[in-house]
Amino acid sequence: MKKILIIEDSTTVTKILKHLIKNHTDISPVFAGTFAQSQELYEQHKADLFAAIIDLNLPDAPNGETVDFFLSKQIPSIVLTANYQDEKREELLNKGIVDYIIKESRYSYNYALKLIHRLDKNQYIKVLVTEDSKPTRTFIKALLEKHLYQVIEASNGIEALEELQQNPDIKLLITDHNMPEMDGFELVRTIRQNVDKSNLVIIGLSGEGKGALSAKFIKNGANDFLQKPFYHEELYCRVMHNIEELELIEKIKHEANHDFLTHLHNRRYFFNHGTQLHHTANKNNSPLAVAMISIDYFKKLNDMYGHTAGDEILTFFAKELEHAFSRFLIARSDGEKFYLMMPGLNNEQAYTLLDKFRDLLANMSIDIDDDDTTISFSAGITNHIHDNLDHQLTEAEQLLSRAKEAGGNMVVCDEANQ
Repeated sequence: MKKILIIEDSTTVTKILKHLIKNHTDISPVFAGTFAQSQELYEQHKADLFAAIIDLNLPDAPNGETVDFFLSKQIPSIVLTANYQDEKREELLNKGIVDYIIKESRYSYNYALKLIHRLDKNQYIKVLVTEDSKPTRTFIKALLEKHLYQVIEASNGIEALEELQQNPDIKLLITDHNMPEMDGFELVRTIRQNVDKSNLVIIGLSGEGKGALSAKFIKNGANDFLQKPFYHEELYCRVMHNIEELELIEKIKHEANHDFLTHLHNRRYFFNHGTQLHHTANKNNSPLAVAMISIDYFKKLNDMYGHTAGDEILTFFAKELEHAFSRFLIARSDGEKFYLMMPGLNNEQAYTLLDKFRDLLANMSIDIDDDDTTISFSAGITNHIHDNLDHQLTEAEQLLSRAKEAGGNMVVCDEANQ
């Protein structure tokens, strides 16, 4: 939970912020009405203070002294003000505030809280700034660091490619057009041969030309373009917009490949990825164990305790399964059934691991309606690869059926049936 200090002398604005912040359960607010109070609260909470939302004009700090204080303490500061002044806004942005927000509507306060979440996420986002001019590169780096991005620098396209190779988790590249060794256009073209827009955002920069340059950048694969010189806020808005679009795509991809309840991979992902693993094992003649797993008497538990409890049981089992077999491919099939694929394991090894997990689960309990409930599972495992994954899964399911018919709470493998 992120602790933020909100410094505001207006009781009306404070009430609005207190109301809105109830919807942000990961934010822990501390409120002050004066500069003096904010200094006291800073001393109390400085060890875990993440950011501050500051009213620009307070009774005991009418000229923005509160903002200067918190900037001097390296606290990310978002300024709220009732009056828009161009000179003051530019002065504060140059000092290093996160943003300058006018108290116009409820949206303004929601935007301030959104920025807190954005700052939190930014800490884990790597940005590569590629610019041959060191002063410009340093300037952009400083701006991005005010928003807590992790910034990596490169002076030309060749260096940028090396940094991307060393840091494959870079999410955003900002590149100048005119550079030695490899210019911005060639850099973008080279990157887009292997990395698409849904995995890496590229924003082109240039102080030359007009509309044709931006169009050329985008046609070569850039997501966006920014003309130099630019306002602080223009850079922030372009970066934030593109990062949020990338995050939305990542969320859609995640939801497409994961079960909404257990958060394990779903059938779609299992068959897409599992088919590749099956093909590799078949080609290399290497062992591949595939298991079909089912929670015992799940329908009875569901009928007895209700569907909410049934969801809790599924979630509990999925969590324990993932913890025990995190290095393998796990997916929820449907209902109470799960897939487990274990490349490199022979039948005996796979059986031993899954049977140990069965014993381990027997000693666990889950609280359902104040009742300590234990669950068990049955599983069928096969190492008979067959021609395709479907055939191997069919055999695993047949073995699972035998385990169920024998009373459940057991693991049956193909070796036992030969």
